Amino acid sequence: MIAFFDSAGAGTRYLLENPWLLVLAAFQIWMLIDAIRRREWLWVVFIFLFPLLNALLYFFLVYRSAAASATSGFELPGAFDRKRIKDLEAQIHHLDKAHHHSQLGDIYFQQGKLAQAEKCYQAALERDPADTDTRAHFGQCLLRQNRAEDALPLLEQVCAENPKHDYGHTLMALAETLALLGERDRAIATWQQVLQANSYARAKVQLAELYLADNQPDLARAELEEVLADDAHASGFQYKRDRVWIKRGRKLWAEAAKTGS
Repeated sequence: MIAFFDSAGAGTRYLLENPWLLVLAAFQIWMLIDAIRRREWLWVVFIFLFPLLNALLYFFLVYRSAAASATSGFELPGAFDRKRIKDLEAQIHHLDKAHHHSQLGDIYFQQGKLAQAEKCYQAALERDPADTDTRAHFGQCLLRQNRAEDALPLLEQVCAENPKHDYGHTLMALAETLALLGERDRAIATWQQVLQANSYARAKVQLAELYLADNQPDLARAELEEVLADDAHASGFQYKRDRVWIKRGRKLWAEAAKTGS
């Protein structure tokens, strides 16, 4: 027993003499908990088995990149590759094609660099004013910069031509624009149109917000119930895409419960 306390005391003195070990351990635990919350199960295993190296890798490759984007929850469909920036810049320099400017704008949009994205979209439209993807993405870029009035005509035109453009993402941007401009009835109708063909948490949560604003808590709860039920069975990819809306939906659920009581 005496030996046990002597050993414990020596360990405590060692930690007090080397406080950086406590900081390091706290950082590793922080990254491990964050990986569990994000359902990054492969990273959980890696951090648990080799904590120091993988905690640092997780911080730079997952945690920091996820927190940095100004467009989290409003991403464009499809993946983007940061390595493409140099390739696109070279192609723009030599060929100066509209779609190269537009693709570079998409990458900047995903990174949350909206001012740079706007310049790229403008350059693309100068070279091809009719391109559907560029007009839609430029509208979304303006919307994320709180310029709903400028975004509205671009998004309306694209949705009139093709309501299913970008798998309904353009139509969702139009609904958000209408809501910001105070056109609540049109926004509700547009969200309902989105949900006729899709089941995006982003659409259900924002439609529920409008229902609550219209004092219709029952309709709001119906949308939120589906969001929270889907979350329980979501894949890792789906959870990462929807985590902003799941969090927002839980807060709305509590608000809807109070309103209905």
